[in-house]
Amino acid sequence: MDTAHKARANAIEIRSAEPSDAAAISSLIGQLGTFEGLLQTPDAPIASRLEFLTKVEPHCCKLVAVAGDEIVGQAALHVQGLALRRMHVRALGIGLHPAWQGRGIGRQLMTRLIDWADNWAGVLRIELHVHADNDRAMALYKAMGFVQEGLHKAYSLKGGRYVDSYSMARMHPNPPRI
Repeated sequence: MDTAHKARANAIEIRSAEPSDAAAISSLIGQLGTFEGLLQTPDAPIASRLEFLTKVEPHCCKLVAVAGDEIVGQAALHVQGLALRRMHVRALGIGLHPAWQGRGIGRQLMTRLIDWADNWAGVLRIELHVHADNDRAMALYKAMGFVQEGLHKAYSLKGGRYVDSYSMARMHPNPPRI
């Protein structure tokens, strides 16, 4: 990362996502250059995601990356259903504005999420899916301790073609003990 990118990435504020951020987050994840790596679709109304994004989830960590007054990234760890036997697991979702990708912001968001998971929430396992053609994201996930666990053929439709996806997970490296 060059010095200019590093300086701009350092000017980013990482904070908790608030319900009032929902419209800006929805706009971000529906934007060209962001939605393709997610399971979002183009031209979906911002309002189509507001109910989910405004919901306060007590066992979830939702963060935003803010540059000035603009949300340029978002990431969250979500509970995987309500089954008591899976409460030690969270699913990772992350999206960045295309102009802010490759500047270390995804790493900053993930570092904060992993700290929350490991040190404050009793999370043993973090899961994610990543398109098999998303080399940049896979490199970040591997650098953050995630390993590939499976390949899902024709997982999603992306730009008129079916793409595979890898399931990846990170286990807490040193789970708490009494």
